Amino acid sequence: MSPAGANLTATRRGFHVMTKATGPICNLDCTYCYYLEKENLYPETKSWAMTEEVLESYVQQYIEAQSTPETHFAWQGGEPTLLGVDFFRKAVEFQKKYANGKTITNALQTNGILLNDTWCSFLAENQFLIGISIDGPKAIHDTYRVDKGGRGTFDRVVRGINLMKRHGVEFNTLTCVHRGNEQKPLEVYRFLKEIGSRYMQFIPIIERVASMPETLSLVQPEYDGDARVSAWSVRSLQYGKFLSAIFDEWVRKDVGRYFVQIFDTALQGWLGLEPGLCVFAETCGNALVMEHNGDLYSCDHYVYPEFKVGNIMDVPLADMVQSGQQAAFGEAKKSTLPKYCVECEVRFACNGECPKHRFIKTPDGDPGLNYLCAGYKHFFNHIDPYMKFMATELRAKRPAANVMRFVQADASLATKEHTLSPNVACPCGSGKKYKKCCGKL
Repeated sequence: MSPAGANLTATRRGFHVMTKATGPICNLDCTYCYYLEKENLYPETKSWAMTEEVLESYVQQYIEAQSTPETHFAWQGGEPTLLGVDFFRKAVEFQKKYANGKTITNALQTNGILLNDTWCSFLAENQFLIGISIDGPKAIHDTYRVDKGGRGTFDRVVRGINLMKRHGVEFNTLTCVHRGNEQKPLEVYRFLKEIGSRYMQFIPIIERVASMPETLSLVQPEYDGDARVSAWSVRSLQYGKFLSAIFDEWVRKDVGRYFVQIFDTALQGWLGLEPGLCVFAETCGNALVMEHNGDLYSCDHYVYPEFKVGNIMDVPLADMVQSGQQAAFGEAKKSTLPKYCVECEVRFACNGECPKHRFIKTPDGDPGLNYLCAGYKHFFNHIDPYMKFMATELRAKRPAANVMRFVQADASLATKEHTLSPNVACPCGSGKKYKKCCGKL
């Protein structure tokens, strides 16, 4: 599971904090990054490194607020490796001090540029799960992921990946889907497999740029001024086609061997479970973000002054997570869903996705429709028969990977010039009669 995808249990309900220990400060200048400009929210800040005092207080409060035997820390940025290995040595030291018998795990999201043998030895020794940001092969990756001098970063990222593999560091990949790679899904997917990624996230990039910005140029959904979707944002239907193309290859030969976060999350929906990823859950508010100085915000995508919940040095973390302000933020995801979404055939899997993307109108003219609606409708309807099959297999305590036989049988049947007899052996290779196997589907 990715750093951003973990769900943990607290006093009121499961909650998770993404820790920005160096705020928005980064050694890269990615074109599409929504967090770099958050520096403007702290104009008086001279040092962006989280102090030892804030770090210790956070570690103690976060562990104590969790009611389960395991506590998961997630470190992001900006670029967290800018803090140096010693900062994380101290974090681990505090975690051991306050663990009180709990199991502590760590995940760190990085661009990989600063990884070296010292870093990788530490990460392996302390069993950090690393999320590495890479958008595809060199030509694709270097389109937007550049350093402060405008140079591509692909070679340095791959060097970091190879170092992690050499040291046995567990990693997954986070791939942003944008205008530069939206039409190259299989090229991206096959590349990720080639570099050794077995766990993949495909994150849609959607931002609106204010025509006359004030403090921040990239605006929130409620912004009612003049704003346009950025030139680098993925197009809605194309995002759905991107996911569908990867799914078609994955469902034929990669189920159980490679894991794609949105496919796993979708299957939860078809099983009748609450999706484990906040963007697809019915309500949200359990995935908060903390800045370098201890400021807590409702969500990583809502780091705006009006969504600041408080500061852990002033108010206990558990109290802020359980506050009425945060509860209202989480419930709004469900209560503001337009009728068009409520009546949608794939609502159970989508739930209107992230409120950050709900800035267009429904066909009826109601506000609050997700920009990615067309893409998600395409994708979830496309995968429906395969998800139903996998859900049936899992309920029968059989492996979901059996879907690959189902797909092969389906392809075989499509080439037949006549209908199979119900009593012949099923072409999927199960050994059962066709009528007892794929025929009944």
